[in-house]
Parts: sequence; structure tokens; C-alpha cells
Amino acid sequence: MEHFDDDAPVTEEKRRRRGIYILPSLFTTANLFAGFYAIVQAMNGSFEYAPLAIFIAMILDALDGRIARLTHTESDFGAQYDSLVDMVSFGLAPALIMYEWALSGMGKLGWLAAFIYTAGAGLRLARFNTQVGLHDKRYFRGLPSPAAAALVVGFVWVLHASGVPGREISIAALVVTVMAGVLMVSNVRYRSFKDVDLRGRVSFMTILALPLAFVLLFQDPPQVLFLTFFLYALSGPTAILFRRRVHREEKDPSGKHPRGM
Repeated sequence: MEHFDDDAPVTEEKRRRRGIYILPSLFTTANLFAGFYAIVQAMNGSFEYAPLAIFIAMILDALDGRIARLTHTESDFGAQYDSLVDMVSFGLAPALIMYEWALSGMGKLGWLAAFIYTAGAGLRLARFNTQVGLHDKRYFRGLPSPAAAALVVGFVWVLHASGVPGREISIAALVVTVMAGVLMVSNVRYRSFKDVDLRGRVSFMTILALPLAFVLLFQDPPQVLFLTFFLYALSGPTAILFRRRVHREEKDPSGKHPRGM
């Protein structure tokens, strides 16, 4: 039997990893509040506010980890708390929003589609937590849960803002929901953009593109955000198809394939 020495000295590193730090935890708790608020608004039929709350949760989720690294307040508690909150904000809340908006009239098929998304988010987060540091940090394995949430609630937001009732396009809503859930647990690689050096020098055209991006965003936030994450969701499968085509062309440079007998 393995023996654990309870009297072993606790190093400063272990003490730091076990600690609870207020600053990153505040942002994580705010993320949880945004996810909970989104659920409440969906139950009340306020589909203009529920998706917005999820996008706010995405911003808070991006900030808490960076703040923890910048302030050297990373901890095991923070990592576990962040995963549990992500399950609420990006796993449960988007599924309930979509169900309340479009899928509730489809009976069992509707709530099963919502459950597939929720289960996909849970499996995606669990796999990510157990494989930290084992894969190239430039890529995610499977669609990240915040991006999947943005795809689902962005679909709701853009169509609700256009005056389209969810019950009229329930089939399309089901396809988007199931597709997002399946992509999260797939082996499709997605760029993480963690290798982008924000402190490095950039060209003048890049600086010019930033205000233009903000102008487009504020012109029509629902359409711009949904289109952005829709293209991101397609980028992984598209990259696979492109690599397969290049591989076939390398094997057969002439581009001619023999006909089957």
C-alpha cells in the first residue's frame, strides 16, 4: 500500500498551488453569474439578453486565466473552479437557451439535441483538463467550449434580432446544436492563437484593421459575432479537407486517378 507522509514539509510552490486567490476568482465568479443570468433570461423569454450574457462570460473567461498568470496567482483551486464555471456558462446555459428558443416544441428530439451539446461540452472540458501540456499549445483538440457556445447562442441572437421565431426553424437549430456538440468531442484541430505575441511589433495595416473591426462589430454585433465563430467552427474541418487534397496531389502530381475496374 502506498504511504503518504502527512508530516512532510509543504513547499512554497505547493502552498501556492493549493491557495485561493481573490482576484482571478472574482472574474471566474462573474463568469458564473453571467452564465446563470443567461439561463434566467432564457427562461423569461428574453433572447436579446441571454446570448449577450454568454458573450460577456466569454470575455470574463479569457481574463481570469490571464490575470492569474500576470499576478502569479495560479492555483489548482482556480483551475478546477474555472472548469466548473465553464460547464455552466458554455455547456449548460447555451443548451437551455437554444432549447427554450427553438427546440422545446420538438419533444424528445429537442431535449436530446440540447443534451448532446451539454454532454459534448462536459467531455470536452474533461479531456482538456487531463491533457494539459500533452499537445501543441498552438492548437485545440476539438472545438473549444466557448467557441461552441458562441456558435449556438450567436445563431439564436442573430435570428431573434431579425424577427425570426425559433419554432419556425427548429430543424436548423437542431443541426447547429448537434454539430457544435459533436465538434467539441471530435479530434479536429483548431488554432488556439496562444502563440500570437501581443507584445511584438505589428505593421501599420494591422493597427488600421483593429478600429475597422470594432466599427463592423458595433454596426451589427449579432451578425458579426455569429459569422466570426461560424467561420472559426468551419476552419477545422476545412483545414482537414485541404490537407487531404494536398496529400493526394503529392501522391499523384498529375492529378489523374485511375478508374476503378
